[in-house]
Amino acid sequence: MTIAQEEAVEASLDPANVVGPARRPMSRNRLVWLRLKGMPRFWVGAAVIIFIIVWAFIGPALYAWSPTERDPLNMNMGPTMIHWFGTNAIGQDLYAQTLSGLQKSLVIGLIAGPAATLIAAVVGSTAGYLGGWVDKSIGWFVHLLLVIPSFFILVLLSPIYKGLSWVALTIFLAIFSWMIMAQVVRSQTRSLRNRDFVRAARYMGMPTGQILRRHIIPNIASLLIIDATLGVVSAIMAETSLSYFGFGVQKPDVSLGTLLADGTAAALTRPWLFVFPAMVLIILLFAISLIGDALRDAIDPTSGVNRG
Repeated sequence: MTIAQEEAVEASLDPANVVGPARRPMSRNRLVWLRLKGMPRFWVGAAVIIFIIVWAFIGPALYAWSPTERDPLNMNMGPTMIHWFGTNAIGQDLYAQTLSGLQKSLVIGLIAGPAATLIAAVVGSTAGYLGGWVDKSIGWFVHLLLVIPSFFILVLLSPIYKGLSWVALTIFLAIFSWMIMAQVVRSQTRSLRNRDFVRAARYMGMPTGQILRRHIIPNIASLLIIDATLGVVSAIMAETSLSYFGFGVQKPDVSLGTLLADGTAAALTRPWLFVFPAMVLIILLFAISLIGDALRDAIDPTSGVNRG
């Protein structure tokens, strides 16, 4: 054996030169998770949201007062050891009412936001994929709904749902909050429907609904996740605004919007009636926005400068 052959054999036996099996490519979900792990704002937002949800739904069980219970001896009192957030003009405990209002706002936001995204995904992907008269009809309908802001539409429809429970308000918020995202999904679907994998599925005779579920919507899932997260913020803001002006949650139900409306007139003389509900609302919206911002950067790093 020549010297060159001996060196080649030794090199092949060196562990550093042994080529192992090809490593499997990292999945998109794991890649997104690894990016999220390195973003402090995601963990801050997630921790605050978890705390707020636990506080809203478990806190009332650990507190002595209920939202409707009155204390005639401590009306219009500031925060004390007995009433942590103070009381209103009729002696109701503001801490208990804030937790009750927070529950309502959370449930409305967590249902209406993702529901609006689901409607946008179905309508937008159907219009973009089918094209033709279906696309034109849906596009015309969406443009018609966008002519008047959804807030004013909900105000005009308030006589219908005001007499019903807050569940009706949640449904109406979802119905009139999907149009802009539907336009984005429609545009993205148009660019995907001529891709090779979509054409192959169509030539194989796969039904339209199955193509949308398996090939179209998964490829725009990042946009939908971001929209659903930020949609929670939009739904909470819309509910709070409607309730503040008397078009949303109606008494005896309580939401953060109704508490802010009741406390506005006394913001200078009895600031606790306004400050505590306002602080809870601001912290809630800020935490959800942090999560939405982190998800956007993790799913699409090119969407902006990664500040994590």
